[in-house]
Parts: sequence; structure tokens; C-alpha cells
Amino acid sequence: MRKKSSIAPDWWDYTTLDLGQDVTDKIASMTPEDMVNLSRPGFKVVFFDTVEEFYLAEALEYVTTWMQATEDNPVGLCGPIGPTEQLPLVARIVNEMGISLKHAHFWSMDEWVIDGKEAPASHPLSFKKAFNDLCYNRIHKDLVMPEANIHFPKVDTREYRESWSKARCLIMQGGQGDVKHWAFNEPPQRVGAYADRPQTVEEYKKLETRVLDLHPITIAQNSRMHCGGNAPMIPTQAVTVGPKETWQSEKVSIWHAGAHDNPFGQRLTTYMISNKLPDTSVPMSVLADHPNVQFNFLRAGFGTCSIEMH
Repeated sequence: MRKKSSIAPDWWDYTTLDLGQDVTDKIASMTPEDMVNLSRPGFKVVFFDTVEEFYLAEALEYVTTWMQATEDNPVGLCGPIGPTEQLPLVARIVNEMGISLKHAHFWSMDEWVIDGKEAPASHPLSFKKAFNDLCYNRIHKDLVMPEANIHFPKVDTREYRESWSKARCLIMQGGQGDVKHWAFNEPPQRVGAYADRPQTVEEYKKLETRVLDLHPITIAQNSRMHCGGNAPMIPTQAVTVGPKETWQSEKVSIWHAGAHDNPFGQRLTTYMISNKLPDTSVPMSVLADHPNVQFNFLRAGFGTCSIEMH
């Protein structure tokens, strides 16, 4: 039986892996050049040298995707709140270039769930509020996409799941959290059939948009990033786009700025995807099975795994 988590014993997570000390040390020592060499067909690793270039490239994924949308070929992008720095750039580029988004679509990846309901847009932590404030409301009214083309997940997931048939998702964009998730695709809890083993990869890939409990690592990370460590303010549930919808996306593009996951985590998932070692205790590694994944790194945010006592 695999070992229990050293962080949250009632959950599976990356601390339950048994890669061996030699492999773990190898992962921890990887340089940016080593990471780039982990590229393979279906998986590309890219580094950016400046923060300006990093977020501009991320913003351009929105713009170039939306520019392909036509009445006969509605297409869109699924995007995160985290990172968010690209969103004002998206609006500025659309406005400056006069790009009509009439036939473009946007899927938001996730939303907090509070007392059994999705967080309202009036909530200060709402992902819908963040997208509207940072992007949608900044786009000129004669250019912006119709509200019917913007899809936010709700506790009743039927409408959101059905929206994936209304247009092709060319890119699912995202970041990587401390628990190695994309969106809020958490590792499984150690309950029922998964008490002694995590879900299989094939089981995990069938998961649709759903409401789920958040791993303690995720709650801690979000409290650190969004409210100065005030963990009681962070909801313990969310509704999130699933692996099933992820596999409907033609490309998955993950952006590692160094703010959301640590240096070891950035290296770990890259190694696992490159070497086709999917394991649901490390949700991001499941993308090893996706046919088109790109990891984008900010060199200044890549950090080091050397031991430093503070």
C-alpha cells in the first residue's frame, strides 16, 4: 500500500508518490535547459526571459484564438483566474486592434462554492467578478462578445457542460497550484474505493465539471495569495471544469510564473508529463495523456530547490 500524505493524511497528493530518492534528487536539480530538453511530441516546454514577454504571450493566446472565430466556425478559449496579469492586456490588444469578438467564446474554468451555491459576482473573491473587472468590462462595447458566449460554471453544471457543444475550445489555459492541479482538479480523497489507492488515470479523465472539496494545500495557497493568509475567508468547495472538458480542448497551455507553485512542483509535473508517468495524486501529470500540452515558464520565477534555512 502506498504511503500516506505527509501534509493531509485523508487525501492523496504528491507526497504519496514513491519515485525513489535518486529520481527525486534528479527532479530537484533540473535547470531550465534540462526542462526544455524534456519536450517531446505532444509536449512542449518554453521559457520566457522577461515578465513582460511572459504575460504578453499569454494574452496573445486569447487574442489569436478569438480572431479565428467566425459565424460558421465559433471558437473560444477556456481560461483561469490565476494567473490574472494577462487579462488587462487582452482587453487592451482587442481595443487597440479593433477586433470584433462577435463569434468568439470564453469558458471560465471554475468558481468558489459557498453554502451550496456558486459565489455571486458581488463576492470579493469571485472569479466571475475578477474576469469582468480585469477583462470583459474593459473591452469596447462594440467589440465585446455577447454575454451568451461567456460561460461560467455553476453548481447546477448542466448549462455549462452543454455549452462545450456550442463552439470548439482551441486552448485551455491555466496555471498550476501547490497541489499540482489545473483549475480545481484536485487529487482524490482517501475514502471508499480510494482508501488504499488513488483513482486510476482512466477514471480521472472521465470526470466532468463538478462541485468538489478542496485539498488543504489549495485552501492554504489561496489564502496566501488572495487575502494575506486569512484562511477562514477561503471557501472549502468549488465548481471546476473537468478532465472530460479538458480533453475536448485542442491544446492545454499552462503558465508557470512562480507565484502559484514552488520550484519543485514546477519541475515535478514537467518530468512526469515528459516521461509519461500520469498519477492522479499529481493531477497535472494526468495531462501526459493529452495530445497537445505546452508548459510556459518565467525564468525569474523558476527558482531553485537548494536547501536554505531561514
